[in-house]
Amino acid sequence: MTSAPSVPARFERPHPLAFAAALAAGAFVISSFAGSGLGLDQLARGVPAIARIVGQMLPPSLEGIDRILLSLFGTFQMAVAGVVLGLALSLPLAVFAADRLSPHPIIRAGMRTLIAFFRTVPDLVWALIFVIAVGLGPPAGVLTIMIDTIGFAGRFFAEAMEETDEGSREALSAIGATRTGLIFSSVFPAAMPSFIATSLFCVEKATRSSVVLGLVGAGGIGVELKVAFDLFDYQIASTIILVIFALVVVVEQTGAHLRRRIL
Repeated sequence: MTSAPSVPARFERPHPLAFAAALAAGAFVISSFAGSGLGLDQLARGVPAIARIVGQMLPPSLEGIDRILLSLFGTFQMAVAGVVLGLALSLPLAVFAADRLSPHPIIRAGMRTLIAFFRTVPDLVWALIFVIAVGLGPPAGVLTIMIDTIGFAGRFFAEAMEETDEGSREALSAIGATRTGLIFSSVFPAAMPSFIATSLFCVEKATRSSVVLGLVGAGGIGVELKVAFDLFDYQIASTIILVIFALVVVVEQTGAHLRRRIL
């Protein structure tokens, strides 16, 4: 008689080190909640306060709606200008940061470090730096979005170029193509769908970021929102929030539509 096959265990027995690491991670999560000071008493006090503020925001006021819409349009212009500059600079930086395309490993490591640095420093910090450098207003916002776009797009551009097929590059190299010829004739065309998708995501990301930058004086409708809250004019604030929400939805839906049509 053949013995019945043994049923495998539902979970494999973890390695002692893996089990210890899981316990340490769980303990750190629990300590994070304890260290943050968030408790049920704060939530109990916060929910009625939020409800009171929301009640003061309703109904939204249309007073100064023309000024708000004009500021919103300026915010979107700031986002688009910053993204275009950032994308234009991201492409050459990504070439130098891409494996097998960079002329030297030291240059590749340096470009990757620079792109990671741009991505690591928060937008508000860059905004404060540029406000000090060029003064209050949209120019500081444009420069901030440019740096943020380089940090975001530079990484994904480099990865897209690294994932392209090596066969076409090798074939072009065999007939004597230069490095520049390889990039423009093989790498860029193959990575173009990823370039387009990343660029559209950058526009969506910059549209949201440009609103926050106004809170530190980098221009845009964020300035109007900060003034409304400082003056406790919650009805105007709710109007600004709604028009920002409408802009973000339009940009995201337009980007999704373009990605479906192009890609």
